[in-house]
Amino acid sequence: MRVLGIDYGRKRIGLALSDPDGIIASPLSVYLRSDIRTDVDHIARLARENGVERIVIGLPLNMDGSAGGMADEVAAFAEQLSARVKIPVVTFDERLTSEEAERVLIQADMSRRKRRGVRDSIAAVLILQGYLERARKEAPPE
Repeated sequence: MRVLGIDYGRKRIGLALSDPDGIIASPLSVYLRSDIRTDVDHIARLARENGVERIVIGLPLNMDGSAGGMADEVAAFAEQLSARVKIPVVTFDERLTSEEAERVLIQADMSRRKRRGVRDSIAAVLILQGYLERARKEAPPE
């Protein structure tokens, strides 16, 4: 099952895509936000073009697990996207994925300017890979 991962941000949306078997996440792109309708249409089109069967959006929870203002914004975005696509849209705890993405890019010795362009898609990869691994662990044995 192909899954689309989203790192939602107010300026940019990082996107990642799984392989057809839903095992490995890879960076797809970074989308510069426009308005909510255009954003949702763009993601719906990407999902359709890539044969996506599920969309996973990172939910930015506080360290204590509570939802803050950004989590409410993500939930509202997920609702609007869900109303537009005919596939499941779920959220996944994304605590620290942006920081982890930044750390990975620094270790790769990438310049600050280049990091800005790919950090969001790497964060989306981390969100999606975490989701895929949890789904595999929770799947009933065949």
